[in-house]
Amino acid sequence: MNIQNCTMADIDEIFRLYRLATAYQRSKAKATVTVWPEFEPALIESEIAENRQWKLIIEGQIACVWATTYTDEQIWEERNADPSVYIHRIATNPEFKGQNFVGIIVDWAREHATKNGKDFIRLDTIGHNVNLIAHYQKAGFNFLGMFHLKNTVGLPRTTTMRRRL
Repeated sequence: MNIQNCTMADIDEIFRLYRLATAYQRSKAKATVTVWPEFEPALIESEIAENRQWKLIIEGQIACVWATTYTDEQIWEERNADPSVYIHRIATNPEFKGQNFVGIIVDWAREHATKNGKDFIRLDTIGHNVNLIAHYQKAGFNFLGMFHLKNTVGLPRTTTMRRRL
């Protein structure tokens, strides 16, 4: 198992995993749960260029992908001032489901945050996804609740969670 930055050669696989994750979200969605929108290729390309798109490799295959940033003012608003690593869009290859990649990502993020002078690991969910929130709580995150964001241009409804290092 190895974690490394994604490369431009990974774009097709990243989008395949996003499509599969969105289909899974749709299959589990209730009226109150929003699914991922389609992401613009330029977003993923810039994350790759900035070394913020990550992959977990198992036996030469991409098992999971996610993105990071050190700022997320649109979602976290005034809490964005806290030194944090923000994790976005965790998508797991269905061939590797059930291997607790969130736990592996949290362990990795803890080390990554410490190395970069950050005190928190934060993530949000789209909508009030009760099962996903419970999954993240099992990984040690505190559920901070649903928030009415001031600037929602381009955003689906989100739920925020954080974990102090």
